[in-house]
Amino acid sequence: MAVRTAKPIRTLESPRFYLGVDGGGTKTHIALINSRHELVAEAFAGPSNPLRVGVETAVSNIGKAVNEACEIADVSRSEIAAATFGLAGVRRGDLRTRVAERFRQSFRIGEITVVTDAEVGWYGTTLGKPGIVVIAGTGSICFGKNAEGESAIAGGWGPLAGDEGGGTGIGRLALQAVAKASDGRGIPTTLTDCASEYFRASGPENLIVAIYSPQIDNMRIAGFARLVVEEAVAGDQVATDILRLAGEELGSAACAVIGRLGLARKKIPVGCVGSIFNAGEILTAPMFKVIARVASRAYILSPKLTPANAAAIMATQSPSVAR
Repeated sequence: MAVRTAKPIRTLESPRFYLGVDGGGTKTHIALINSRHELVAEAFAGPSNPLRVGVETAVSNIGKAVNEACEIADVSRSEIAAATFGLAGVRRGDLRTRVAERFRQSFRIGEITVVTDAEVGWYGTTLGKPGIVVIAGTGSICFGKNAEGESAIAGGWGPLAGDEGGGTGIGRLALQAVAKASDGRGIPTTLTDCASEYFRASGPENLIVAIYSPQIDNMRIAGFARLVVEEAVAGDQVATDILRLAGEELGSAACAVIGRLGLARKKIPVGCVGSIFNAGEILTAPMFKVIARVASRAYILSPKLTPANAAAIMATQSPSVAR
């Protein structure tokens, strides 16, 4: 789905446009801006986390969104001077390098830089100033930079080794709670009925068949987190406890980044990005309680830009553009 915004204005100079990509485990959001940082088009497509869906699927989904945005803004790819791809799943530097090379081969749209989705989330919150951002969507990750330009990252380990506090981690804990409640090992929870309906099981006794069917993947499990949030807001104790644990895990990731960057005594902003934060204080209160133990002056800061728009502005700062 593409969204039309300001129509590009051509001048006698060679027009320059900049592309920002926010690619996660559930969806891709791209923003196209002009040299005045005005949004001229945006578009959405399927997931583009290369570790979850593979590099080729990531390239395909990003390509679909780019084509839609270019068509609706009447911009050709050759007019895009630079692009920043903020992707989940590219924590490792060698993977970022390989993914960037594959994107350069496919898109051929000027300078391409690949960074983590956490870095563009950080820029969209702090506008490049010292601070940290915690992202909790399909997965979870924390990123920060200090005044010296040093960066640190925690989380981003994916569904097998990480995702604590993210949708996959929350969905996994919820299913465990439902299993315990069904067996009599845990307290009753409204999540039992929610899980049966969400995973299309006739009842909790058939849930085990449903969740291990070939159609159920980590993205589907992560989607169950939305219902966990809804039940917590409605007052279910089990769902509330799950979000409390999620908040504590996200707080621990933030503390790790704060410690590595020497920010414990600083008045440091903490941005919260991602759909899981729709839970509000049920999640953020336990998160900041953990953060306050090591950084008492930390404070929450609302994002100023969408991650995709932030990535596009980061593209305007590319070394090749500066030249």
